Amino acid sequence: MPVYIHNIATLVPEQAYEQQFLRDRMKEYIGGEKKTGRIIHRIYSNSGIKKRHTIINDFNRNGSPRFLFQKNGILKTPSTGERNKLYTKKAKKLFVEVAEKAIRENPSVALKDITHVITVSCTGFFAPGPGFEIIKQLGLSSGTRRFHVGFMGCFAAFPALKMAKSFCESQPDAKVLVVCLELCSLHLQDSELMDHLISASVFADGAAGLIVSSDKPIGQPGYELGRFSSAIAEQSEKAMAWTIGDTGFEMSLSAYVPEIIESNIEDALSSLFEGSELSSQRINHWAIHPGGRAILVKCNRVFHYVMKNWLRPARSLQIMAI
Repeated sequence: MPVYIHNIATLVPEQAYEQQFLRDRMKEYIGGEKKTGRIIHRIYSNSGIKKRHTIINDFNRNGSPRFLFQKNGILKTPSTGERNKLYTKKAKKLFVEVAEKAIRENPSVALKDITHVITVSCTGFFAPGPGFEIIKQLGLSSGTRRFHVGFMGCFAAFPALKMAKSFCESQPDAKVLVVCLELCSLHLQDSELMDHLISASVFADGAAGLIVSSDKPIGQPGYELGRFSSAIAEQSEKAMAWTIGDTGFEMSLSAYVPEIIESNIEDALSSLFEGSELSSQRINHWAIHPGGRAILVKCNRVFHYVMKNWLRPARSLQIMAI
């Protein structure tokens, strides 16, 4: 039974900063040592990111009380409890707003049709949980089943989609609402560790919601969910990690992550096509979830190699960053 993503809604906080502005503020607050300042300048300037959205309004003229960046040039380090309290306040609102937007923008699905809600997040926790909040605030049926995928990082959207596909295959009338949200800026650390500096230069805040159903989309294009495949690069275990510390969640993001992806992506792609009628020759577009410019560059190299050695005749390659 075919299963489709009907539509995708996105939502970001109104507050946004240019990457160059954030670079200079980080140099001001963390880059006291000349070496650290140079590293921050290089990381932010080479990220390929123009603008990032955040729930933190510390740089607004009326941004008071300030949560992280104090006016005396000190970077405050709120406790994990304080950060999670702010996450709960902001996340509840954003989860509901993007869920409502996803349903409103779908011409063939109404609030009463939603049978399952799957929420995804790894930057905070609260109970009864975001699924409960969505059901309550939007007035969904009390029988709506809810699930939460937590602390799996940005990879978690894919297990959530796989869950939604399974629900629709086992229940043909299922209408699944999937909502992903991350508030990464809450966990900025007063640290000169390279892993912390890299993660601080890339991640930001935002949410996305989508509807999954076995009904073919009407009046708008959709995406059929076909095969799912995953591969673990053994050397990646320590290159990207997410732990709970006393002053927020601490992200370890090695500068070698792009190289690890480049050296493993061909094997990952091979497993995707095994046992399938689909082949690489039929792929015109690749959607890449990047952690900055470096990952896109590495993927581009691999895909051009794939194009050269796998595809006959040669076809154009387009990469979409998501």
